[in-house]
Amino acid sequence: MKIAVLIARILLGLTFFVFGLNGFLGFIPTPRLPAGLAGQFLTVLFQSHYVWFVSGFQLVGGVFLLVNRYVVLALTILGPVIVNILLYHLLLDHTGGVGAIVVAILWGLLVFRYRQHFSGLFVQRAS
Repeated sequence: MKIAVLIARILLGLTFFVFGLNGFLGFIPTPRLPAGLAGQFLTVLFQSHYVWFVSGFQLVGGVFLLVNRYVVLALTILGPVIVNILLYHLLLDHTGGVGAIVVAILWGLLVFRYRQHFSGLFVQRAS
């Protein structure tokens, strides 16, 4: 289990580090925008510079995972990003959905490993 967690942490960290950095530097060539709502959605994200904030969160989360510091914080930061990636591929553009599912599985494995740190979120009544 230790090796699986290490591999998941490094893969997830590399993924978000590279794609977060790409949001600022643009070293991965971007394909043509998809047609329909998916393209309109991405156009709004790019034109409003919303992508810069998402890329910043991805970059920070990826760095934290790679250096093995603040892993729980990184998982907390990346959780909503992954949910949005999954929803985009589920509802707007099905291409790339497999990668989104793989990222979600890696994230889930890490959350399961660090579940004791998230247990306080599932308290029925906070006193």
